[in-house]
Amino acid sequence: MRTVRLSLAGSLLASIVVLTTGASAFASTPSVTSCRSSLPSLEKHAGTLSVATDNPAYTPWFVNNTPSNAKGYESAVVYALAKELGVSSSNVKWSTEPFDASFTPGYKSFDFDVNEISYTPARAKAVSFSVSYFDVNQSIIALKTNPIVTKHSAADLKGYLYGDQLGSTGLSFIQDQLNPTKAPRVYPTLNGALTALQAGQVDALVVDTPTGQYMASAQLTDAKGKLIATQVGQFPSVGEHYSLLFQKGDAITACVNAGLDALRANGTLAALQKKWLGIYNAVPMLKP
Repeated sequence: MRTVRLSLAGSLLASIVVLTTGASAFASTPSVTSCRSSLPSLEKHAGTLSVATDNPAYTPWFVNNTPSNAKGYESAVVYALAKELGVSSSNVKWSTEPFDASFTPGYKSFDFDVNEISYTPARAKAVSFSVSYFDVNQSIIALKTNPIVTKHSAADLKGYLYGDQLGSTGLSFIQDQLNPTKAPRVYPTLNGALTALQAGQVDALVVDTPTGQYMASAQLTDAKGKLIATQVGQFPSVGEHYSLLFQKGDAITACVNAGLDALRANGTLAALQKKWLGIYNAVPMLKP
């Protein structure tokens, strides 16, 4: 078994090319059919597709913080991918991996991590990424009483105090696209940033549009349960996309890409996005 794994890994890794949004990251992606038979030799635990995500796992990516229920966009994508690759739902096993630990270098005990992790060249030095399973827009979340709700021209946006999670692409967007006059406050976790927003310690957060909508419509409340935040708007895409994350050079990446390519081609990804994420198209556009 070990010899087979190394041989197949060598042939797959030889085909790696530069990652591009929405297209395969491999010059010669194996067929889904061949992957169905070879997948056990590529899995960290043969016969089991080991998948990691953070805890808590937020709606709309997951539902009721239960990745194994196939509800929410990311959970649904994982189970559709497993089916495409010939893995039964009972053989998909979940584990917990904190977001900011996922893209550190070194051995990974899972086959891949799904956690709204955006591909970046810096992260790709330490880990491998799949093709896109969701193309991302960033959005602004603020308390309803904050001036940013009505004053958010490109010039206005530079004058606010933002907060965000360490290592997040929202933080990168603040620094690279908004260029605010005040240095953003950085928190170890997204919950920490949310708490700061709720307490009025920052003016706004920048997060992906679906997550931001959930925060504003269900998560940020006062002591009486009244919603206190709003999604101010979203920004045009700057090419950011979510990818599944793997241990650097893991040969299973090619077969996962084959599965995602098939799900894109047969319309499954589009259907799942419409089911779980379709309401976000109505969020107004902002200019950074």
